[in-house]
Amino acid sequence: MLPLAPFRNPLAGVSRRKLLSLCLAAFVTAGVGSNLAHAQASAYTPGNTPAHPYTPKHLYSETADPNADIAAALKQARREHKRVILDFGGDWCGDCQVLDIYFHQAPNLDLLEKHFIIAHVWIGHMDRNLDIAARYGVPIHSGVPALAVLTPTGKVLYAQSTGEFRDMRHMESESVTEFLNRWKN
Repeated sequence: MLPLAPFRNPLAGVSRRKLLSLCLAAFVTAGVGSNLAHAQASAYTPGNTPAHPYTPKHLYSETADPNADIAAALKQARREHKRVILDFGGDWCGDCQVLDIYFHQAPNLDLLEKHFIIAHVWIGHMDRNLDIAARYGVPIHSGVPALAVLTPTGKVLYAQSTGEFRDMRHMESESVTEFLNRWKN
């Protein structure tokens, strides 16, 4: 009988962020996240070949002051006569990444640019800025991404209370188009 080699954890020393990126990449590469890969492949201008495996974008700042970001978005919305979308989530969230991809597809990008200002609010790992989400009627425990739509004066027109987009990777871009069209005026 051969002696067994001592067990060495191959993931020892790998950061949580790197591990999440590797998991998301494996998820997409395996085809399980086919909607994510499909969304990424058609997200940007023709000729812009996406890199595979998918690399999550940095959307949510851990160091930003969300109250200041929201105030700035409201100020810009008043100046430009637009509405504000508050997007609660985290870079680790695959569904948040898919929502961003869908935001950048036609006709959604045009709708966003004409009618909305987006403010991303980092929620950590479901443990940060929860008071801000609650202030706007968005229960984070229902899942992310979670959205709220505000008038330029800060009045809440819509708060995603049942986690409608929490399973974005299994939804189509048209669901985002419907959402944007519904809240643009």
